Amino acid sequence: MTSSLFRGRPRRAEGHIRARVTHAVLGALVGAGWLMLPLMTIAPSAPVPAASAATAASASAPGQGGTSTADFVLPLVAVAAAAVLAAYGYLRRVRRGRTRTTPGTMPGHPRPPTLADAERQARSALVLADDCVRTSREELSFVRERFGVLKGEVVKEEAGAGEGVAVGEGAGPAAGAGVRDGRRAGAGAGAEAPPGIAAGTAGAFQGARRRPEAERETDTGARTAADARARPGITAEPAAGAGGFRPARRGAEGDARAEAAGEAGTEAVTGALVRAPREAGAEAVTGGFVRALRGAEAELVAAFAMWRRYEEGFPEEAAARRQALAGVVGRCAEAGRRLDAEAAALDQVRGLEGPGAGAASEVAEGRFRALAVRTVAAHGTLTALRERYAASATDLVTGSVEQAKDRLLFATARLNEARQAIDAADGDRAARSLRAGEGAVAQAEVLVSGVERLAARLREAAALVPAALTGAEADLTAARHGRSRTPLASGELAARLAHADGVLAAVREELTGALPYDPLDALRRITRAVARLDVGRSGVLDAAALLVAHAAVDSADDYVAVHRGAVGPEARARLSEAARTPVTDTGAAFGADTAAREARALAERDVRAHGTPYPDTTTAGLPGAVLGGILLAEDPDGGPPASFGGPATRGRRHMPAP
Repeated sequence: MTSSLFRGRPRRAEGHIRARVTHAVLGALVGAGWLMLPLMTIAPSAPVPAASAATAASASAPGQGGTSTADFVLPLVAVAAAAVLAAYGYLRRVRRGRTRTTPGTMPGHPRPPTLADAERQARSALVLADDCVRTSREELSFVRERFGVLKGEVVKEEAGAGEGVAVGEGAGPAAGAGVRDGRRAGAGAGAEAPPGIAAGTAGAFQGARRRPEAERETDTGARTAADARARPGITAEPAAGAGGFRPARRGAEGDARAEAAGEAGTEAVTGALVRAPREAGAEAVTGGFVRALRGAEAELVAAFAMWRRYEEGFPEEAAARRQALAGVVGRCAEAGRRLDAEAAALDQVRGLEGPGAGAASEVAEGRFRALAVRTVAAHGTLTALRERYAASATDLVTGSVEQAKDRLLFATARLNEARQAIDAADGDRAARSLRAGEGAVAQAEVLVSGVERLAARLREAAALVPAALTGAEADLTAARHGRSRTPLASGELAARLAHADGVLAAVREELTGALPYDPLDALRRITRAVARLDVGRSGVLDAAALLVAHAAVDSADDYVAVHRGAVGPEARARLSEAARTPVTDTGAAFGADTAAREARALAERDVRAHGTPYPDTTTAGLPGAVLGGILLAEDPDGGPPASFGGPATRGRRHMPAP
């Protein structure tokens, strides 16, 4: 039997130790008494009857000391038995100490984790917290759009503007970085808002620097009432000659009404009536969720900053480093706690298991249809970019269109399942399928927007290269006249000038040559070569450096977002460092650009090492959904969809057992 000392009973540990000591003392006393027993039985003073000399001699012959050898047999046997038991106990204790799997410490005082264990815990906490924040941000965009659209439709009817008024639908296809939920900001000059963006919000898509994720508005335009009442099924039919998807179109009656309302001049008035109540209603309903997301993002940024300092070797003391890792885990836990605290309230607001599933499904299907059109256009855009620019210019979005189509195929199946479950009044299945479909739509939107944004930035970079060359020549002239801010030795200055001259000559040759080139890479080389001269001039070169940095950060963020099921903490930490860097000058832009490119390289390495999940599955889009973190890969069918919340609640939508 295993004693309680080894089984770990803290309340009885001291009692057992005292019992063992008592038993040992008693055993020693009994043994000593047993050894002394023969001596105690000898009575030399007792009278002895008279006997003959022969008899006395024969009686004293066997044992001259008054005792016989037989008297010592039992004590020797007891001592031998005690020795055998002691040896057995020692060997048993040694064997248990070698084979046990739990730390051999006193109960109630666990051994502190090693530094390697603390590192593994911190890495896992960072990845989990980042996934929770990204998933919560995605679902919250659907919630805000759902309440914004419904509020807008109610106000339109009260204003008597007619059913067919479609605010903001007159905008043409996005030329820049427009995203339906406002998550990305366009960089191209003159970029237009994508279809469905409310009037007056197109300016947010023109060269805006990325804002905090939770502050970005999801102000999508109201769809027509006819479109809201007649929602055709989701289809994944390839468009002729485009390799994309053909979404269901709005009815002719709705188009006619929208056109008539626009010609009558009522669209501007209706837009003003729609936006304010819609935004106010969305803020009132979702304000608590936005604040929770902001708090979680702040905690996560602090955790990544602490991890980066740890990776750089600070602090140096072992105890302080262990404390820093504990701080990282604590920050991540707090971020998850903030999201967990609001998960139940958000489920109640959405009501996906009940009456809210229909409205949420309409929002997801509307974004699906608009995204299907953009996917077809992105296919053509990417083809044109490959014909016009060098291969390196489009490396950042290689495979993006194909992955977007894969996500849309997965969304097609899930949204159709959600509709069927809604019709069958199966709330659990409807919520599960709808959340999976929303996640796929959101990631497809990220992929398509990346192609659109890259096209706009390549055009802007190509237009900026000649001006950057002129500005670089001016800086070189200033450096030759000794106007560098940092004094340089003549040999060092000559070497840097020669390097800059060579870079500028190579860029001019690319511009005038017959072969295509990469405008963003050209700007990167120009700005970095001239920055080594430290002239300190500002202007076009600063603008070029900022453009390059924004492109690198957005590209890395997109890649992590759609592959978060495989990306580790190193890439996420470098991306967080790049995103939180205030890009206000050339030096900061270089730092953000370098960190973002390293993050992208680390993320690609992680994805290659992870491989393709579920390689033998026949379910369309399932590997991509698991790789992208849409499904949590906890079940053979891909697991539950990731939902708004922290580690304790994000996987709450498990399929109930049949």
